[in-house]
Amino acid sequence: MGYDIHAEKGWVHRGNLYRFKQLMRRAAQGDRMTMAFLGGSITQGSVSTQYTNCYAYLVFDWFVKRFPRTAFTYINAGVGGTTSQFGAARLEEDVLLYKPDFVSIEFSVNDDNTDFYQETYEGLVRRVYGNICEPAVLLIHNICYDTGVSAEEKHREIGAHYDLPSVSMRTTIYPEVVSGVIDNRQITPDDLHPNTDGHALLAEVITDFLDKVYIQMQEEEQPAGMPKPLTANAYEHARRCQNHNSMPVCKGFTADNVFKKYVNDMFRCGYTASEKGASIAFEVEGTEIAVQYRKSVKLPAPVAVAVVDGDEEHAVTLDANFDETWGDCLYISTLAHHISAGRHTVEVRVTETHENDAVPFYLVSVIVSA
Repeated sequence: MGYDIHAEKGWVHRGNLYRFKQLMRRAAQGDRMTMAFLGGSITQGSVSTQYTNCYAYLVFDWFVKRFPRTAFTYINAGVGGTTSQFGAARLEEDVLLYKPDFVSIEFSVNDDNTDFYQETYEGLVRRVYGNICEPAVLLIHNICYDTGVSAEEKHREIGAHYDLPSVSMRTTIYPEVVSGVIDNRQITPDDLHPNTDGHALLAEVITDFLDKVYIQMQEEEQPAGMPKPLTANAYEHARRCQNHNSMPVCKGFTADNVFKKYVNDMFRCGYTASEKGASIAFEVEGTEIAVQYRKSVKLPAPVAVAVVDGDEEHAVTLDANFDETWGDCLYISTLAHHISAGRHTVEVRVTETHENDAVPFYLVSVIVSA
């Protein structure tokens, strides 16, 4: 490959390294470790030739080779096409359940650079950082290589607030693409997802950071505390309502009782309906409400609406017809943001079907937080 990307420029916020030094000291002694990687399709390893070529596994392999006495467990919790809003809601079942010692977080090209996603990102970061396992937390900021677009600005403010180490592709790989030193098609087919070479470069930026921490491993550092939230922080305790943990009133909706087998098996544990007029109603408690449903590339598909507290005037359309071709999308529609605390009703109602619908309407979950 032989690209000079100045990986040393990638460590954009030093952060407090106490947990990383503790992690490495324990690893050097042979303690068992669980390494978790949370993010979107880049973390999942999209378009790399095989899973061992994705950046997450390459970083995991750095630990395996650096600390040969330690038995490491690899958790890849990347789910394509998802944001930190969903990451906060699935965090417990996909990451924290495994009691991780290390967690990387990568959502900067999935989130928009807005206050809303800064808040969802903070909820996610705060919940990981505050977990009883006290994992070492690394924030990873990817970028769109054609436009330079990402949520890094808003995400880095959260990282700085919690004094967490952060690495960036904006200061390393992206300048070489802009200057023409690296042809973007050598490292990405679509200016978003790294190919195998692109994943190797991304991993190089991260392992350069780890190499530097390893050198400082024996230097003493004091642990950092938990600061007050930077945002309204309504997403720290996000949760998903699905058929195994809720009891909605179903009229024409049927529970899908097949449990997911792996982290990317996302169209599970929800509810399906095929008939116009079918409805499902949840009673939830919180200030933030969203619904997840399947947008399908198999057309036509039904259309539904979601209504909070009977407010038909502000009903949200849930169109299950997906106009992309890359595959079915796990789509989130936010129904309520910073509404009054307390109990609320959420009704989803199928409003349009077709004689030749290829798939039923699939409601994956209702996401609630406060």
